[in-house]
Amino acid sequence: MAISGMTGFGRAEGALAGWSWAAEARSVNGRNLEVRFRGPPGFEGLERAAREGAQGRFQRGQVTVGVQARRAEGGVAVRINFEQLERYLAAGEAYVGAGRAAPPNLDGLLALRGVVEAEDAIQDPDALAELEAAMAASIGAALDGLLSARREEGASLLPVLMGQLDRIAELTAQARDTAAGQPAVIKARFEARLKELAGEAASEERIVQEAAAMAVKADVREELDRLAGHVDAARALLSGDGAVGRRLDFLTQEFMREANTLCSKSALGALTATGLDLKATIEQFREQVQNVE
Repeated sequence: MAISGMTGFGRAEGALAGWSWAAEARSVNGRNLEVRFRGPPGFEGLERAAREGAQGRFQRGQVTVGVQARRAEGGVAVRINFEQLERYLAAGEAYVGAGRAAPPNLDGLLALRGVVEAEDAIQDPDALAELEAAMAASIGAALDGLLSARREEGASLLPVLMGQLDRIAELTAQARDTAAGQPAVIKARFEARLKELAGEAASEERIVQEAAAMAVKADVREELDRLAGHVDAARALLSGDGAVGRRLDFLTQEFMREANTLCSKSALGALTATGLDLKATIEQFREQVQNVE
């Protein structure tokens, strides 16, 4: 039994060539698969790795993948932006000439914003490809962690869903037993009403005919048979592999349709009460199914 949930978290870290990074993958419920990615600038290939990795592992859910990377201080190349430096000198020249400001020193000039720039971009294509591949491997490891977390959620959901299906089956059997008494009750009610209106003119033959027609309209065996069939189908889905959330969601709609019809056809308070219990249990089942991939 390998159903999966849709919420979870995975993380992986790595380091290479003076760089260190952390990849995180998390997901929440979603009707379809939606992948979002945020990564460091200069590593455009990572988004494709994240999307393909998520698509290869999941079929539903909103998946967010993020990579945070930093380069060791000793490995960061720097350069002087002389154009920016000249702009600062030109802007202050009039003030220095008028004696309104002291001549700038080198330390002060280098501390000005935009004069010293760090070159984080990797110039060597082979080195960039190697580093990007290592980060992509960490993304894969984070997605594997997310996959394990979603399967753990599925394992915890399974007994809950199976228990709710058992309850639906139990209520369906209870409704079948109760509904067996409907024809006699319908006949008795109709007979009493007809005699109240027509008195002795009410013939037994007419009572039987009319009551039989009413009993046919109130017959719920077809709905109960379909409910039992839906329970078997849902159990089979939960016992199989793969993403079954959408099919379970459809079955839940069918469950509710039959339960509503059962209540509308009921001529007995006990049968109506059982139908309402069925609807409440089906709704609980539906809420849990929203968590299944």
